[in-house]
Amino acid sequence: MSVSPVLSDRTQAPGEFSMAWRIVLLGVAGVLTSMSSALLYGFGTLVIPLQEAFGWSRGELQTSITFLFAGVAIGSQLLGWLYARYGLRRVAIASLLVQIVGYLALTRLSGSVYWLYFAFFVMPLLGAGTIAITWTQLISLWFERNRGVALAIILSGSGLAAMLMPPLLAWAVHTGGWRAAFMLLAAMPLLLTLPMAIFCLRFPARLLARTDAVTPEPALEGIPFKVAIRTWAFWACNLALILSVSLIVGMITTIVPYLQDKGVASVTASQIFSSFGVSIIVSRLLVGYLLDRFQPNLVAAACLFIPAVGCVLFMVSGPSAIGSLLLATICIGVSAGAEFDIAAFLIARYFGMRDYARIFGLHLGLVTVISGLAPAFFGHLYSVFGTYSPVLLYCLGCAVIGPLVMLTLSTATVYRKVAI
Repeated sequence: MSVSPVLSDRTQAPGEFSMAWRIVLLGVAGVLTSMSSALLYGFGTLVIPLQEAFGWSRGELQTSITFLFAGVAIGSQLLGWLYARYGLRRVAIASLLVQIVGYLALTRLSGSVYWLYFAFFVMPLLGAGTIAITWTQLISLWFERNRGVALAIILSGSGLAAMLMPPLLAWAVHTGGWRAAFMLLAAMPLLLTLPMAIFCLRFPARLLARTDAVTPEPALEGIPFKVAIRTWAFWACNLALILSVSLIVGMITTIVPYLQDKGVASVTASQIFSSFGVSIIVSRLLVGYLLDRFQPNLVAAACLFIPAVGCVLFMVSGPSAIGSLLLATICIGVSAGAEFDIAAFLIARYFGMRDYARIFGLHLGLVTVISGLAPAFFGHLYSVFGTYSPVLLYCLGCAVIGPLVMLTLSTATVYRKVAI
């Protein structure tokens, strides 16, 4: 029996934003206050206060982010099972409560840095429902015609976190020390995301007719997890986006020292890199708009190719060519802003919503683990060759191979073809 599409014709969905604007605001708040946004982007502000309070080295403190990533990677694998067992709404609300309690518990830190590692690893596991998979799944249930734009809007919450958390946490530290910073991190989901989840988290009427009486959750259509992981579409998305993310993660840590090696002043190099954050937000919204209006695999291929232009510009531009170096940085940032939007959109499109959390969770886990090795790999290349040229050649290869893989994908939804 062929699986019928979960999504109706996109032209039959007028007024999506007028019906689901509360869901969009909830998604923005969820991404903004998630541990992989608020804690990640704000942690740099806490490094020196924690170093002064406990005597831990900066290297020891930075290692805590590795434990955070590991917790997110494993937690993302649990979400599909948790949703099936308890339902998305229950998991999200319970996870928000765990997140709040976890931050408050961090105010009692003392002694060994391993307690910090333990907390950063366990919080994403017990509070897995706060990571972006929850909010992208909710948006994908509500939006069809404008799904790309809606996803782009909520995922811009990470950009907001990058802009807001450092000054907010700096103010908290100045006012009440490092404990006040963790209290602020707890207050944001307590006062913002949790109330919105309690009062606004619901499912669209078109799905409620198929509500599961056990969870209760709407019965969704699409490809089962076991079928999805045997399709070329799934592994093509993984390969293309792993190459893209490893390029981005590596370049984030490489651009400033590379520019300084070229002879660019340190202040100027930092100013050039500051364009990275702005380009992420702008590209995220633009790519979301394009995904709704053009063939998604072609949009994805074009976005993943743009860093190739940046790599070439970095190679051929001298230290005085500030405009070219700025454009090269923006090219990398454009792809960084597009990657998560593309992944969330394509997985919903190709595999439907039936096992979205498990499929996206596995993708996110693979990307997190493999791309997380990129900075160490880039550092090894620099140690061996004494120059960043091999790094740029590797990134150029990623920016060419990834788009070519994307072009192999069908323009149709996979789950409309699969028989089960």
